[in-house]
Amino acid sequence: MTQHKLFPYIALAVGIIALSLSAMFVRWADAPGPVTGFYRLLISTILFTPFFIQRQRNLPPIDKGFLWFPLLGGIFTAFDFAFWNSSLKYTTAANATLLGNTSPLWVALAALFIFREKLRGSFWLGLILALTGAAFIMGTDFLFHPTFGLGDLMASTAAIFYASYQLITQRGRKHIDPFRYTWFVGISATIGMFIMNLVLGNSLTGYSSQTWVIFFATAIVSQMIGYLSITYALGHLPASVVSPTLIGQPVLTTILAIPLLGEIPNTLQWIGGAVALAGIYIVNQSHAQNEQETPNA
Repeated sequence: MTQHKLFPYIALAVGIIALSLSAMFVRWADAPGPVTGFYRLLISTILFTPFFIQRQRNLPPIDKGFLWFPLLGGIFTAFDFAFWNSSLKYTTAANATLLGNTSPLWVALAALFIFREKLRGSFWLGLILALTGAAFIMGTDFLFHPTFGLGDLMASTAAIFYASYQLITQRGRKHIDPFRYTWFVGISATIGMFIMNLVLGNSLTGYSSQTWVIFFATAIVSQMIGYLSITYALGHLPASVVSPTLIGQPVLTTILAIPLLGEIPNTLQWIGGAVALAGIYIVNQSHAQNEQETPNA
C-alpha cells in the first residue's frame, strides 16, 4: 500500500479511537445529552476557527455551489447527536450503541440503490460479520431487555442520520478540504443543536466545573480529532467502506471500558470483537480488490 493510500486508513484509525470515547463523555457529563452535544459542537467550532481563517487565506475560495454539502452534513450531525445522546436516557448504553452502529447497513443500501456503487459479495459478507460482531459486543444487554422502546427508536433514527452524514460528506469532500468542511459542518450543527435545546427547554448554563471539563474534552477529542479524521478519510475512501470500519468503535469502547469504567467484557463480547474485526478486514479487502480492478477510481 502506497503512503498516499495509507494516510486515509491512519486517519480512520485515529477517528475510531477518538469516537470510541464519545459514549463515556456523555455518561460522565452531568447534563442532558443534547446539551453535551451542543457544547461539543460549539467549543470545537470556535477552536477550529483560526485554522479555518488560515485555510481561507492560503487556499482558493470555496465554490458557493458546494457549500450545501457541509451545511446539510451539519444538519444531519445535529439530528444524529440529538437522537443518540437523548436515547441514553430511555434505553441502556448497550442498546443505544448497538442500534446506533447500524449505520453501515443504511450506507450500503444507499450506495447500492441510490448511488449505484458496485459492491462485491465479499463486501456483504464482511458487513454481515461486522454487524454480527457488534451485536455480540453490545447486544448482551439487548438479549435480556429485548423490548423495542422509545430510546431504541431514537438510537436507530440516529444511525440513519449518521449514515446520511457519511454519504453526503463522501461527495462534499471532493470539493472542499477537510478543515473547512469540518468547520462549516460545525457551524450548521451548532445552530441546529441550539434550536433543539431551546425547543426541549434544556438549560445551557448552571453546570459544574467537572461537567465543563467534559464539555471541552468531548469537543477536542470526539469532535475535533474524531470528526476531522473521519472527514479526511471520507475524502479518500467511499462511505460504504468507512462506515463498516467504524464498527471498530464499539470494539475499542468495550476494551477502554475495562480501565475507565471497570466493565469487564464477557466471553461473548470477546468473540464478537474478533468477528467484527474479521468483517472489517473483509470489507476493506473487498475495496482494495475493487481498486485493483478499477485503477482509475
